[in-house]
Amino acid sequence: MNRLDRITEALARSAARHLSRRSFFGRLGAAMTVATVPLLPVSRAAAERGPQPPQPQEKGDPANCDYWRYCAIDGFLCSCCGGSMSSCPPGTEPSPITWVGTCRNPVDNKDYVISYNDCCGKSACGRCECNRNERDTPVYQPAGSNDINWCLGTQSGVVYNCSTAVVLGAAS
Repeated sequence: MNRLDRITEALARSAARHLSRRSFFGRLGAAMTVATVPLLPVSRAAAERGPQPPQPQEKGDPANCDYWRYCAIDGFLCSCCGGSMSSCPPGTEPSPITWVGTCRNPVDNKDYVISYNDCCGKSACGRCECNRNERDTPVYQPAGSNDINWCLGTQSGVVYNCSTAVVLGAAS
């Protein structure tokens, strides 16, 4: 046997004497979990914000629950809480993870993909509550579910304030 084989054998025998299979797989699983944390959607979503797409022509009151962008929203409208339909109020931060919906704009009669972002950091706004569930999916399909507190990915924790509706682009 060459020297590398002897060293490898000695290390393997030493590990076998001191580690059980259960503790070995536990440590291996913990190491793999720590190594995959940067791959989670929270990290990617925050890094992938690019230029905003052109916004469609709109009409109506963004503080009204019947506004076209709110077809799949569930929560308090940020347009009533000091923000706008696409930006969070001062003192809050947008969650980097969202749910999406497809809504029809009555001005041009086209469908648009809407990203619903929870704004987090202050207590719930409590004004203009809107719960529209058009094409809402069950919780086990989270990207289209509006029943989840999406504030888990923020620096401020899980305190929900209001929700925005950002147009991502025309649906194809």
